[in-house]
Amino acid sequence: MEKKSRGGSLPRRLLAAAVFLPCFAIIAHRGGIYYLILVDMIIVVGLFEFYKMMEDKGLRPYNGVVVLSGGVLPWCLFFRQGIYSNVLLTLTFIAVMIVELIRRDKGHAVYHISVTIFGVLYISWLGSHLMLLRELPIIAGLDYAVGFTFVIIVFTMTWSYDTGAYIFGKMFGRRKLFPSISPGKTVEGALGGTFLSIVGILIARELMDTQLGIVDAVALAIAASVIGQLGDLVESMIKRDAKIKDSSTAIPGHGGILDRFDSLLFTAPLIYYILRYFVLKV
Repeated sequence: MEKKSRGGSLPRRLLAAAVFLPCFAIIAHRGGIYYLILVDMIIVVGLFEFYKMMEDKGLRPYNGVVVLSGGVLPWCLFFRQGIYSNVLLTLTFIAVMIVELIRRDKGHAVYHISVTIFGVLYISWLGSHLMLLRELPIIAGLDYAVGFTFVIIVFTMTWSYDTGAYIFGKMFGRRKLFPSISPGKTVEGALGGTFLSIVGILIARELMDTQLGIVDAVALAIAASVIGQLGDLVESMIKRDAKIKDSSTAIPGHGGILDRFDSLLFTAPLIYYILRYFVLKV
């Protein structure tokens, strides 16, 4: 039996969005260490939410050590010292396994280790791509301001899909998309979300320098819609397993960080690698 949703009313959702979105846009436009700190805060809160869910399931992840290392990972990536990112992840994995040796409760060692490492990869590693997108122009030899455009198109496509899926699902939804995981999602909603995602990126393409042709933009929106929906379903699966509705109440009216950024954890890496290796070819 799932616990009651800890989300809020529509006015609270709108108020939270009205406060958060302009602040996010200003910081993302500024970029640099300011945006890094913002992404890192999102990652750290997301890690706490995830490990709290795992503790509610009776598991005992090493959340203190891993939240620290997970919070440091974006900084290693930001300063382009990839070798240190590898060292950090390696030391974290080894440390978690060694600490498990001295835990008094010797039961379920594999579960504790696995869920701890999974949290780092799922939230910190995938989430760090929001920062890597902003810094991509430096690697590609473009104007640094273009990185703001990359970030905006990720959010535009992802949240346009979410909005379209909700509206079309409410109006026309008949066939269930994945009832065993998320009974409320429908095929009609998914198609409507994909349509609005395409509209969103085409509008962004007209207003901003996205470095994308029309065909590239449409293909990217379709790919982001598919992978973003999968990201949402993965988080729904985790919450369903933990028997909760929202990951936390960190964002008034919206639930937790993971509830708001679950799709972005999948779309940000996808778009980063497509832009880097197929569009910009760097």
